[in-house]
Amino acid sequence: MLTTIPLQIIDLHDDGFHPLITVSVFGKIFKLVLDTGASRTAFDHSTILQENIEIKSSDRLSTGLGTNSMVSHTAIISDLHLDELLIEPFEVAVLDLSGINIAYRQLDQAEVLGVLGGDILVKYNAVIDYGAAMLTFQS
Repeated sequence: MLTTIPLQIIDLHDDGFHPLITVSVFGKIFKLVLDTGASRTAFDHSTILQENIEIKSSDRLSTGLGTNSMVSHTAIISDLHLDELLIEPFEVAVLDLSGINIAYRQLDQAEVLGVLGGDILVKYNAVIDYGAAMLTFQS
């Protein structure tokens, strides 16, 4: 089964572009940054707390996001929908992404829940078409 999702490409004003996708999780609609450089999908800590999802401490240190030593937590997500594709329950990194959302607000962009990383992109054979602004998954 193929699932195709439109990408929203936002201009970071002389600092590149971010592709965003709209997802459904926790019975709500959110935006995620499509991040091919992220090994794992990560969600914002404050949002996970608001949704009363159990958070566990992780022994791993998260790299990227401007640091090599960000302590992370994890949570199990069981209801992530990418259009009609329901992602099997999986573990996300839970990080403080407030800095990213502050930057987005300064650019007059909506806040994001987090990043969709390589774990999901690889598992579901994602194909990114920047020209058509589409992301396709095969399940």
